[in-house]
Amino acid sequence: MTYIIYAFAAVFEIAGCFAFWAWLKLEKSIWWLAPGMVSLVLFAWLLTLVPSEVAGRTFAAYGGIYILASLLCLSLVEARVPDRYDIGGALICVAGASLILFAPRG
Repeated sequence: MTYIIYAFAAVFEIAGCFAFWAWLKLEKSIWWLAPGMVSLVLFAWLLTLVPSEVAGRTFAAYGGIYILASLLCLSLVEARVPDRYDIGGALICVAGASLILFAPRG
């Protein structure tokens, strides 16, 4: 369930950030910011649903998932193929995120 929450959080964060990117870099209408801000609020709310006792660990583990989601965005939205270093780096990050989140704590 945690990975599903992180996946949805990543979609909302990327969408929200892309709205700002579109406004500032692609010269889209300022109205792109309204759904972008809603998307960022949903992203932040979703992170609170992750079963973890501390925010810092939750955010650190999410970072690995965000990297993977960003590379999927690169591929699906920007039509650029991630290279082997992108894929290898993402796999290392997801493994690290899993270790951070699911390691036994004493």
